[in-house]
Amino acid sequence: MKGQDILGNIAILKFERKTTQKEKKKEALAFLKKNKSVRTVLEKTNKFSGRLRTLKTKFLAGEKNLEALYNENGCAFRFNVESCYFSSRLAAERAKIAGMVKKGEDVLVMFGGVAPFAIVIAKHSKAGRVVSVELGKECSKYALVNAKRNKLSNVEIIQGDVRRRLPKMRERFDRIVMARPNLEDNFLDVAFPRVKKNGIIHYYGFYLEDDVGRMREMILNEAEKAKKKIKILKIERAGDIGTYKFRYRADLKVLN
Repeated sequence: MKGQDILGNIAILKFERKTTQKEKKKEALAFLKKNKSVRTVLEKTNKFSGRLRTLKTKFLAGEKNLEALYNENGCAFRFNVESCYFSSRLAAERAKIAGMVKKGEDVLVMFGGVAPFAIVIAKHSKAGRVVSVELGKECSKYALVNAKRNKLSNVEIIQGDVRRRLPKMRERFDRIVMARPNLEDNFLDVAFPRVKKNGIIHYYGFYLEDDVGRMREMILNEAEKAKKKIKILKIERAGDIGTYKFRYRADLKVLN
């Protein structure tokens, strides 16, 4: 086996190319026997793809089901593992961001998915309002379910493209979480107008370790285009996504 993701009741396994179907089935059954909380074992047959970050899987063993019920940071999430991107590897990162949120802050989460960032923030901070914007219709439906499941009244779910939705907003936010997919578009041009003076943006980018300096340069260039004076407080690694390639988070303070 090359790798595994356990999302509550569903496990997604990844195999070496040479592994036969018979061997995969055998490993899946053994996995079920060993992990009693897992009811369904799937094979990951392709990488996350497209703007909606959808996934292709193949059923291997257990119950035929694509809907996960996953618990993290004292929060419960329901989602379809194929149609809704969800990374359990970001659990610590979500908790870290929640720990930075100050009392009464209004927080915007871009590319919100099924609302893991928004819900963990709302649950573990004293944020005022937490708004999650997500392009995918199905993910947005799950986000609404998840906000209700976690009994959070200060989480607002907005379905739509951030490029269309954000310019229509009148309010500005104390903190913006840009949990963006690995796309060429950095979306900072739509984020800058929505942050308050002295507000914070948490920007996520994907770079080889030797290229992370490009991230700083790009952010400074985008700020200059938007006529925003910023201070980059920190750039730190927030997870790996491949061989020598990492997810980095840049914490920016917007001074005007």
